[in-house]
Amino acid sequence: MNEKILVVDDEVNICELLTLELELEGYICERAYDGKEALEKFETFSPELILLDLMLPEISGIDVCKQITAKNNVPIIMLTAKSEIPDKIVGLNSGADDYITKPFDTGELLARVKALLRRYKNINEPKKAEEYKNGDICVKNESKSVYVCGAEVNLTSTEYAILMLFMKNTMKVFSRESIGREIGYKVYDEDTRAIDMHIQRLRKKIALKTEKKYIETVFRSGYRMRDFNDEV
Repeated sequence: MNEKILVVDDEVNICELLTLELELEGYICERAYDGKEALEKFETFSPELILLDLMLPEISGIDVCKQITAKNNVPIIMLTAKSEIPDKIVGLNSGADDYITKPFDTGELLARVKALLRRYKNINEPKKAEEYKNGDICVKNESKSVYVCGAEVNLTSTEYAILMLFMKNTMKVFSRESIGREIGYKVYDEDTRAIDMHIQRLRKKIALKTEKKYIETVFRSGYRMRDFNDEV
């Protein structure tokens, strides 16, 4: 195992508990207790996953997440003491791949960590050089590069996984649950809002480069990607 995880929380006891549980599972951990330290540790430690508290001193967890995901697709699980939907939306919109609400079950958290690391590893494994094209979108599978109208678009690991699912299956309708299943994203407690937020964020990034509407909502069914390859 030996994947490196950065644990960020201003509550020392939570940091220590999480670090202990993760190290018992074989992970290598580093801790940070505020946003400024988190950004510094991210540069020096180079983690493969970050557990990031929403409410941090110095620099907020939201701003830390935005700064990191602007230049790196390292997976991030947001920790929040609030259970209201708006707080989850804010976390996902800032670039987080997943969230979990305090107090949380350690077993569930470890399951989320394992699933996200597995998906991230699968995405970043060396693959045969292939290109997937649909209209203005081009994905270079070997380098994990995404271009829309020739301009590169930075995606999180979850956004990339969803885009690849759609690119390989244009016009096929996927429910939220099936999207989660296909990309290895466990949907807990029938909470499909996270999938919606990842797709909304992906749509916005594509829309910044083209006016074409690629990802459609299919009423009462889920989502599909339109096929523009046959259009003149």
